[in-house]
Amino acid sequence: MRSDLTDITLVVDRSGSMDAIRGDAEGGVNAFIHKQAEEPGEALLTLVQFDTEYEFVHKGTPIKKVPRYELHPRGATALLDAVGRAINETGERLAAMKEQDRPGLVIFVVMTDGLENSSREFTSVRIKEMIERQQGVYNWHFTFLGANQDAFAEADSLGIHRGGAANFAPHKMRATMAVTGGKVSRMRQQSSSGGLVDNAFTDEEREEMT
Repeated sequence: MRSDLTDITLVVDRSGSMDAIRGDAEGGVNAFIHKQAEEPGEALLTLVQFDTEYEFVHKGTPIKKVPRYELHPRGATALLDAVGRAINETGERLAAMKEQDRPGLVIFVVMTDGLENSSREFTSVRIKEMIERQQGVYNWHFTFLGANQDAFAEADSLGIHRGGAANFAPHKMRATMAVTGGKVSRMRQQSSSGGLVDNAFTDEEREEMT
């Protein structure tokens, strides 16, 4: 594995309700990508956007080559299907890499402003099994950002460790992505130095998002 390589997957809600915060969400995602592109080491980005449907915008792309992201809200919230497919795709992509080329750190960031309401392929029970396996067996790190809901309860239902979950206020979308970018940068530094990777938000970071 490469301690200087991080694989980042962003799962971004583009359902119709995101229209009210489209500018901030778009700007926040782009600022997150820009910050990670400037960090030491290398990173690959997979960006998935979802509504009733699911779309790969980028798949394992070197983050320094990722162009500006544009968000066009529409449809409902098929959160479970998006997360399930993203996990499967990332797992298959990493499995196809030689061991010495695989990233030393794998990070998922899931951002949604509403509750699941239209998935057809995956259930919450299945997603919880998948996430707990990836966390426990492969040491993947999951972050769950939720607005207009109890993000901690939702994270619990998906098997995501509470330290990596956070509520955010819709009008704090830019700040939320900035804080999350700071946490991801911190994790990358910890991983590259061979230290313990801490996926938890600090109390101060949580306050900035609400």
